[in-house]
Amino acid sequence: MTWTAKFGPCVLLLLSSSALAQVAPECADFAGPPPKGYDEGVQADFLQNYPALASTFSPLHAPVPHEPGHGSLGVDLNVMPPLGCERRFALNHTKTEDTNVTPVIPQLSASMAFPAVGKLLPYMGLAYAPPVKVAGTTNVIISAEIGVGMKLGESLQLGARYHATQHRTIGEVATPVEEGAPAYDDLYLANSMGVDLMGGYQIGVVTPYASFGITDISTVFYIGDDGVIANNLHPYFGPAISVGADSLFAERIRVGAELYTAPGGYSMPDPAVVSVDKGTRYGNLTTARLRLGVEI
Repeated sequence: MTWTAKFGPCVLLLLSSSALAQVAPECADFAGPPPKGYDEGVQADFLQNYPALASTFSPLHAPVPHEPGHGSLGVDLNVMPPLGCERRFALNHTKTEDTNVTPVIPQLSASMAFPAVGKLLPYMGLAYAPPVKVAGTTNVIISAEIGVGMKLGESLQLGARYHATQHRTIGEVATPVEEGAPAYDDLYLANSMGVDLMGGYQIGVVTPYASFGITDISTVFYIGDDGVIANNLHPYFGPAISVGADSLFAERIRVGAELYTAPGGYSMPDPAVVSVDKGTRYGNLTTARLRLGVEI
């Protein structure tokens, strides 16, 4: 997975004045002076928020994920939507970043429902992407959730959950400014956490569901080329919405599919950015997610 974040303003001036930056061939038609509305800070903070949003731990299950005492083992696939050229430019619109290396983030997943407490069914879930080097970077992603669900009648389900993710990437994240220049490992750190309220309705073996919650993200990016630590001045804090279906076939095969969106946040701590509309400038994502598992 390859991502880029912000160079410090003084480094930006030095690099842009001393070297001819790289532009990907597919983005050549977009090269040139910064277009109207381009903002280096907006671009940099968006690029820091985007991979963290792509690795958040959304439900991928119904409000009541299993019968008491049962669980599942499987694999989650989080789609990483490619960014267009307008979002890939950096260094005052002189350089593009290689953001589209990994189209899918796979994670091993496990979940378990505990004995019911009255009508409430507590559960927990885990997901893990091991440190395997892919496309020049090594990533470790660890996610966890705890939640509670309940059935109202035979079909209606309600629930709530808390989730958290730690995301670490080591490798050539900020690509060299000059073509052929030495590459140095960078370090990208991201944490996300949030709470969701859920509702679902079981129809045979399929339970369509929806969730609405608030997600908070923080990131840090260390640039190995020059030792600069790039701060995210507008970390994502805002809504996260999921609509999906959880299915159990032949009492053994667990399948979940979900459309997930983080439409934009309040972008604190900048007091001048207080609306969701402005927040979309610094972070937004719409993607699909899939879970394949075996019920145990």
